[in-house]
Amino acid sequence: MKNYAKVAALLGLSAATLSASGFRIPEQSLNSTALSAAYVANSNGADASYYNPANMVWNDDVSEMEIAMTYINLTSVDYADNADSTRNGDSKVENFYVPTFHYVSPAIGDWRFGLSLVAPGGLSKRWDEPFAKTFSEEFSLTILELNPTAAYKVNDKFSIGFGLRGVYTDGIVKSDGAAPADLNADGTIDSSVNVKRDMSGDSIDFGYNLALSYKPIENLTLSTTYRSKVDLTVEGNAKLSNVVIASPFAPAGTVLGAYQGSASVTIPLPASLSLAVAYNFSRTTVEFVYERTYWSSYKNLDFNYDSDLTGGALATFDEVKDKSWKDVNAYRIGVTHQLNDDIKLMAGFAIDNNPAPDSTLGFELPDSDAKLYSAGIEYKLNSDMKIGLAYLYDDKESRSVTNTGGVNGTFTNSSAHLVTASFKYKF
Repeated sequence: MKNYAKVAALLGLSAATLSASGFRIPEQSLNSTALSAAYVANSNGADASYYNPANMVWNDDVSEMEIAMTYINLTSVDYADNADSTRNGDSKVENFYVPTFHYVSPAIGDWRFGLSLVAPGGLSKRWDEPFAKTFSEEFSLTILELNPTAAYKVNDKFSIGFGLRGVYTDGIVKSDGAAPADLNADGTIDSSVNVKRDMSGDSIDFGYNLALSYKPIENLTLSTTYRSKVDLTVEGNAKLSNVVIASPFAPAGTVLGAYQGSASVTIPLPASLSLAVAYNFSRTTVEFVYERTYWSSYKNLDFNYDSDLTGGALATFDEVKDKSWKDVNAYRIGVTHQLNDDIKLMAGFAIDNNPAPDSTLGFELPDSDAKLYSAGIEYKLNSDMKIGLAYLYDDKESRSVTNTGGVNGTFTNSSAHLVTASFKYKF
């Protein structure tokens, strides 16, 4: 879609399969926030049902649950245009509260069962300034995932896990701004129009996840997890319009084109693979995680409407848009230290890359590579209950971009702060 908000980013940056930066929220429990999501081979509580279901077989033979709440603060992103300072602006500060739930059953023979309810992607990006608003007045995304899982203990050293991912997606995209309609040979503009979009849609789609854990020696755990590609089959409604602002050929307010009806799009949610190793040194455990997300499956964006818009004033909304995203890696390290019987300390660091090339970057997702820093503490109230608190800082690099999608400048000061509070209970 030419020069306007890309709803594919809104709908495609969801679920925990994403290891790019973007609008992914990999932190879905106390430990994952505290460890910068370096939490696969060493996942050992109720949240193992989500991060590595194969590890559920190593848990204590009781029911376990974790209820957590994560506060997320997205700072204002600054944009400085290279050609015209009147296009400069900053996005709104965003604040969110994300609840999560995890459960693991007692052993049933060699089997364990789990259930997780998480919000693994989403958030929002909004701009007020006229130029940025033309591309992305509002970009809001809600993602919920219900993930029932099972694990089988092959022997004392090897286990397997698997699960079904039910992903609900709900999104809103709004853009509202002026655009030139007639460009003369000498560079002057005779006419301008207001191009406006108000779209919403949702979907329920399914995928699966697999996990393996192997303990070749007592203190070493090797794990791998895989999350399948999911096609998000989003359907909803669209209101599109193209109205004259000023023109020698038509009075202001003349409607050149309008559409109100259904809209749909299918977007691949890419597969991802995690390889992890954790080693326990008495009271201290160190884990390293390598993640690969296969974003190259996101090649283009193609909307479908009830009517053919390709030959009229709304043709820009019906164009197939090249995306050409790339596969990306993330590298995570986490350290867990059991200070004493009651207090556990955690810290993490990660390098998290983004998949969007300069040619398709826009105001709806001014993303860049990031470094993550985190720490947390857990306190045991008694033999059955624990509470904890964790903090994570996501520091994104500045990014200078020039492309044909309207960006000719630099995005700076993009970052996020996460605080997770957790209650864990065994029964």
